[in-house]
Amino acid sequence: MSERGVSGGRVRHNKMKIAILTSGILPVPAVQGGAVEMLTDHLLEYNDRLRLHDITVYSVWHTDVERHPALQSEANHYRYINTTSLWARVRKRLHALTHRHTYYHYSISYYLHQALSMMQGEDYDCVLLENRPGYALDLPMADKPKLVYHLHNDTLNNMARQGREIYNRAAKIITVSDYIRSRVATCANHDDKTVAVHNGIDLTPFATTPTVTRQQLGYSDEDFILLFSGRLVPEKGILEVIEAMRMLSDEPQIKLMVMGSSFYGNAIKDDPFISELKSRAEGLEDRIRFTGYVQHELMADYLRLADVTVIPSTWNDPFPTTVLEGMAAGLPIVTTDRGGIPEMVTPQNAIVLPFPGDLTGGLARAIRHLYQHRDECRSMGEVSKQLSQQYTKEIYARNFFEVLNSIA
Repeated sequence: MSERGVSGGRVRHNKMKIAILTSGILPVPAVQGGAVEMLTDHLLEYNDRLRLHDITVYSVWHTDVERHPALQSEANHYRYINTTSLWARVRKRLHALTHRHTYYHYSISYYLHQALSMMQGEDYDCVLLENRPGYALDLPMADKPKLVYHLHNDTLNNMARQGREIYNRAAKIITVSDYIRSRVATCANHDDKTVAVHNGIDLTPFATTPTVTRQQLGYSDEDFILLFSGRLVPEKGILEVIEAMRMLSDEPQIKLMVMGSSFYGNAIKDDPFISELKSRAEGLEDRIRFTGYVQHELMADYLRLADVTVIPSTWNDPFPTTVLEGMAAGLPIVTTDRGGIPEMVTPQNAIVLPFPGDLTGGLARAIRHLYQHRDECRSMGEVSKQLSQQYTKEIYARNFFEVLNSIA
């Protein structure tokens, strides 16, 4: 038995040999961004510092990982699968021909089979599946290694393909929100294996001196800046935000900064939805600015330039880190009652709009109210800042490993 401090005191647990299977799309460390990958980084950083377990990550390869300092860890190990070279693309196509009924897209299935091949001969105590519970169907049925799912999305419920079988194979299921936990619970008559562990973020960038000013981006101190941050896809509600800006045409000092692209760092320049957004924004060029993808290390600076962050998800957003980032920047939140979002905010720091409903009108009214009541806007931001202290990456990792240790 080893003894490690993970919650202020000292908690006894068995040191385990753990494998992490990633989503098979973006690399770990998160050199290309990605919420799942960044959360994995937080866990690995915590493990490296406290030496809780011996962890090996099986990740897709990217050239930027080669000199990443995380690879120097003695507690964490990284093994890479090249999925982008010419030879890898040929092998993926061959894999698609010989594996026609895979649970996920053939490219993800190829990553999984390569990872499983690399894992042969390793005596793992636990295999952690990051947001891919369907991987369990390709892992052998055995008491060891124990399977743990870390679910960031609503992918395991009573409507999911082979949902009951996948549920039964798990020793423990960790979800990012109570909303996702409730969805997993539909797989069983009595769910006793699912636990919610809320996401956390690194608050350090929000405590440093900003390197970007309003003036550098063409804004004045009198402007009232709304910030939308996230992927530019319909379910994030960005189209409704732009339509709300049209309804606020009588308030020229209200400006909208749209920060993001269609898919993390891999912006698709001819994406039809982005083209539609820019078309809807025609005539408002002096009030709506599309920044494109912003490097993660600059996000805190951009957020702190704003007065309000607008996150009007129209889908059941599980637990968006954009909300946490807005709170860490000390901003009031204008959002919707979808998915896990109501778990993250309070009436003291957020205006939560019902959906479905008149989202565009609701956004316009909420923004106008905050613009006209600056003292209330600032006090809501102060509450946001205080609440963000509950969602640090350290608290997240500590809580996650306390659950993981329970299966040892």
